[in-house]
Amino acid sequence: MTKETAMTAHFDDLETRSADAREAAQTAALIAQVAKAKGSDVQISALGDLARLPVLRKSDLAALQAKNPPFGGVPVSNIAHVFQSPGPIYEPGGITHDWWRMGRFLHAAGIGASDVVQNCFGYHLTPAGMIFESGARAVGARVLPAGTGQTDLQVQAAAAVGTTAYAGTPDYLKVILDKANEMGVALQITKAAVGGGALFPAMRAEYADRGISCLQCYATADLGHIAYESPAMDGMILDEGVIVEIVTPGTGDPVAPGEVGEVVVTPLNLDYPLVRFATGDLSAVMPGQSPCGRTNMRIKGWMGRADQTTKIKGMFVRPEQVAALVARHDEITKARVIASRDGAQDAMTVQIEATGGCLETFGQSVADTLKLKGTVEILTPGSLPRDGVVIEDQRSYD
Repeated sequence: MTKETAMTAHFDDLETRSADAREAAQTAALIAQVAKAKGSDVQISALGDLARLPVLRKSDLAALQAKNPPFGGVPVSNIAHVFQSPGPIYEPGGITHDWWRMGRFLHAAGIGASDVVQNCFGYHLTPAGMIFESGARAVGARVLPAGTGQTDLQVQAAAAVGTTAYAGTPDYLKVILDKANEMGVALQITKAAVGGGALFPAMRAEYADRGISCLQCYATADLGHIAYESPAMDGMILDEGVIVEIVTPGTGDPVAPGEVGEVVVTPLNLDYPLVRFATGDLSAVMPGQSPCGRTNMRIKGWMGRADQTTKIKGMFVRPEQVAALVARHDEITKARVIASRDGAQDAMTVQIEATGGCLETFGQSVADTLKLKGTVEILTPGSLPRDGVVIEDQRSYD
C-alpha cells in the first residue's frame, strides 16, 4: 500500500499513529475525564491506573438514575437529546460533529459522500438511529431515516431514492432484499454497515453473493462506537475515542493478554464522562495489528455474555425484565426467555409457568416488559429447570 493510498483508506491520521502517541493522547484525555466525573479520589497519571477505579455496571447506573434522574448525577454537557433504553436506562445525545464517533466505522465500510444510506436502526426512544445518522453525516452521506417495519415501503423508498448503503441489524437487510425480489424491484445496495446483532458467516456470504460488502461494528447506547471491522475482516479494531479493558467478570481486574474476559469501556467524551463502564460482553485482545494498516488494538468481537443479559432482534433483554414479568401476574411462578433463530432472523420464546391466566394477556405483558414480541408458552408449575437460568441463548455463532 502506498502512502497516498493509505491516507485515502483511513478516516484520519489517528488510525495510523504510533502506540506511544496514542497512549500519551489517551492518558491526557483520561485525566481530564476522571477529573470531571469526580467519582474517586484515585489520582490518574497513566492508563494502567484505571484498574484502581471501580467498574460501573448498567445496574449501578440504573440505580443512580432512579435516585437522580435522568443521568444519575453524571455531569453532562452539550446535550441535545435524551433517549430511553430498556431497563429503563436514560442516555444523553449530542449533535456536534460525529458525537458517537460512528463516522470512523462507516468510512471503513466504504460509505461516503456519493452514498444514500437507508438507516433501518430505530429512531423511537432508543438512540441507534441517531447514532448511525450522525456517522453518515460525518462521512457526507445522505440518509433515508427508515427505521424498521413496513417492508414494502422500505423497498419502494430504496428504489425511488437510489439507496446504495444499508445501516441496521444484520438480518433485516435480508428481509428487505427478499421483499424486493418478491416485488420484482431491483435495488442498488452494494454496502452494508450493521450492528445490534450477530452477523453470521452464512449471512455475510449470502450478502456477498448478492454483491453487497457487509461489515459490522460494536456499539452501545451508553458508549457509542467501540470497535469495528475493516475490509481486512481480521478482528475488530478499537475506536480511537475509547479506552477498552478486558477484565475478569465480576472483579474488574484485567486478564492476561489474549484471555477472554468482560469488555469494560471508558469513552473519552467530556460531554458524558463515564469511566470503566462494563458492557457485560465477553471478548479477548488479539495480538498484532490489522493488515489494513490501522494500528490500534483489536478484539476478537463478541464471544458471549458475562451475565445473562441477551441481545435479541437488536434489543437487550435483561434478567430484571423477566423478574418484572413474573411479578406482574399472580398466576406466574417462573419464566424463561429463549433466544433462537427462525431462518435468518432472531426469534424469542417466553416459557411461563403459571397456575392459570390468559395467553393473550401474558403476550401483551411480554411485549410491555421486554419491549419485544415473541411466542408465549404456558407450562405447568415445575416444568422449567431450576438451574438459575432466566434467559437462554440457543443461537449458534459458528
